[in-house]
Amino acid sequence: MRLVDATSRHLRLLTETIAAVNSSLDLQEVLELVARNVADALGTDACFVYLYDERADELVLRATHGTRVEELTRTPRMRPREGITGVAAAERAPVMIPAQAHLDPRFKGFSNLPEDEYESILAVPILARDTLEGALNVRTREPRAFTEAEIELLVAIASQVAQTIEHAKLYAGAQRRVAELEALARISEAVSESLYLEESLEAIVKTTMESLHATGAALVLEDGKIAWPEGRAGAYAVRMPLRWKRRRIGELVCDRDTPFSDDDRALLEAIAHHAAVALEHGRAVMRGVLAQEIHHRVKNNLQAVASLLRVQARADNVDPRKALSDSVNRILAIAAVHEVLTEHREDDVDLGELVDRLRAMLVQGLVAGKEVTAELDSVSLAGQQATALALVFTELFQNALEHGGEHVSIGLGQRGGEVWLTIADDGAGIEGDGSGTGLSIVRALVRDELGGALELVSDRGLRAEVVFPA
Repeated sequence: MRLVDATSRHLRLLTETIAAVNSSLDLQEVLELVARNVADALGTDACFVYLYDERADELVLRATHGTRVEELTRTPRMRPREGITGVAAAERAPVMIPAQAHLDPRFKGFSNLPEDEYESILAVPILARDTLEGALNVRTREPRAFTEAEIELLVAIASQVAQTIEHAKLYAGAQRRVAELEALARISEAVSESLYLEESLEAIVKTTMESLHATGAALVLEDGKIAWPEGRAGAYAVRMPLRWKRRRIGELVCDRDTPFSDDDRALLEAIAHHAAVALEHGRAVMRGVLAQEIHHRVKNNLQAVASLLRVQARADNVDPRKALSDSVNRILAIAAVHEVLTEHREDDVDLGELVDRLRAMLVQGLVAGKEVTAELDSVSLAGQQATALALVFTELFQNALEHGGEHVSIGLGQRGGEVWLTIADDGAGIEGDGSGTGLSIVRALVRDELGGALELVSDRGLRAEVVFPA
């Protein structure tokens, strides 16, 4: 009668345990239910559930009941045949030690898992059609010799648990595939919608971290420059090359505190492909924009040169040699603005740098004894206005060098919302009514291009001041 009662009880426990673990498809929740219900079914103090990682050939502790791993410490792992539970997994058979289990030569301890406080252990493999899915063990603080019926019950529970774990793994895999597709869709959207390379790369790095639960990620370009680094380094890292038409153009680096599975690496490879496409797409856009901008600037500069030559051609009683020299200096002034814009790849020009370049260019071959001083502040100005100011400065400075005395001073600064430029010399002052070709060009540029005013003061020399809105 007692045997019938024990068998009935074990059958009920088996049914209840399997019903409990089959109530969820979430793998972690299943493993935690297994640990709790197995411990309850057999009346033990603790239960440890390990999953088998085939790629790493390791048993990884995934759930416990009755104790826990110390927080912020490494997850316990063991190879089959390591530890009592590893032996049960490797031999595909139960292992039972009724007392002083921690003194058994096969025992493997973990500093962050207080297993030596338990006396007995019963470990069984978790098998699905002879395929190792993991292993579990139950522990008691008091010595206990598990009966054959209890061992058979735990083996039967482990066998049914294996099927549940398989289903949960399939469900987790499907969920992971959905998450991967969503991640790739977000990356594709970011790459296709954004015209800015930085935005695309930032989206790729952030999506990589979210999708892989990474501690850090970054894109490293072929020149060694790190683009959009996020997070921190982890215990494990994967470096996935970025390739474009068989050429390596960088790599995607991903860090985290847990190992990367084959599925993780496959996702990283797909993300790396998108990153390579984004990188080349962004560079192509930038090359196109840059080429268009250069074409636009060159066209405008040529039009400006043509206009200046027409003005010069309409002038009367002009020395051809001087007219040619003046035209050359005007063209060089335009070229200087173009050079500054191209060097910095920006839309604005530092006027202090530009005026200093023009000064150095125009004083070449200057007659000995001529002194030039300059006080130039850093003032930012848009490219088109900078071209106009460069021409204005060239005309006024060239005039001061030719007709001024021994000293020429240049000043540039900004006060309030206005920019001012002065060129002063100690010569004889302005000659005639100031209606020459050069001054006509200056007045037109100051008025039409800069929206400012030109003031000429002839007193013990000539002082020209240009003031216009910043």
